[in-house]
Amino acid sequence: QVQLIESGGRLVQTGDSLRLSCASSERTFGDWTVSWFRQAPEGEREFVAGISRDGHSTDYSNAVKGRFTITRDNTRNTAYLQMNSLNPDDTAVYSCAARDSQYISSNPDAYRSWGQGTQVTVSS
Repeated sequence: QVQLIESGGRLVQTGDSLRLSCASSERTFGDWTVSWFRQAPEGEREFVAGISRDGHSTDYSNAVKGRFTITRDNTRNTAYLQMNSLNPDDTAVYSCAARDSQYISSNPDAYRSWGQGTQVTVSS
C-alpha cells in the first residue's frame, strides 16, 4: 500500500476553479495508477478521474469530462485534479486512491490505498 494525503479543498462559488493535490511520500509513487473519487452527503462514492502510472492515459466520468483535468508529477510524487466551472453538484469529499496496476478502474473496490479526503463545497 501507499500513503496518500489530499489537500486543496475549500469553499468556492459557482463557476470558480480549484486544484486538488494528492501527495505521497513513497518513492514508488510512479508504480501506482491513481484516481480521484468523490462522495456527496448521503451519496455513493463515485469515480471522478483516473490517470495511469506514466500519465499517458486518463479517464473521466461523464459528469466532469471537459471541466476537470487529472495530471501527475512522479518526480514530486503528486497527482492533481484541476477542477473548472464548478457547480453545487460538485460538492463532496474528494479522495484519491491508488492501485498497483497499469489500468484505471472506476470501481472503488479495485483500490487498496486511500487518502483521508478533502472537502470541496461549491456555493450557488
